Amino acid sequence: MSPQEFFLNDRFATLAGVQLLEVKPGYAKACLVITAQHLNAGGRTQGGAVFTLADLTLAAAANSHGTLAFSLSSNITFLRASGTGDTLFAEARERYTGRTTGYYQIDITNQEGKLIATFESSVFRKGDPLPFTV
Repeated sequence: MSPQEFFLNDRFATLAGVQLLEVKPGYAKACLVITAQHLNAGGRTQGGAVFTLADLTLAAAANSHGTLAFSLSSNITFLRASGTGDTLFAEARERYTGRTTGYYQIDITNQEGKLIATFESSVFRKGDPLPFTV
């Protein structure tokens, strides 16, 4: 099983339209094409949609070592608006990995490479083996 197949089981992210593009040890990249269903009442991308994109990308990077990892805490900072027709990309990079914890930074950019948001998260690794290898 590939990481892409495994993360299709993340039903919320899948239903939201998040697509996992790449997974390497300590790294992942995903995208989300913004449609009307992703908009808030002000006509801009709803913050939860951006968070979901970042969170799935975090999960792929954190679980790339082959053991189950869960987020302990996450923080997102929104920097620029986006809307219908934009494609958002999230890239997760591992900054620290310990015996049971890890720390990740995720940049969310649009199709022009402009920074939309930053996301930081720490994770806990349970040690349960996953059904894929990277």
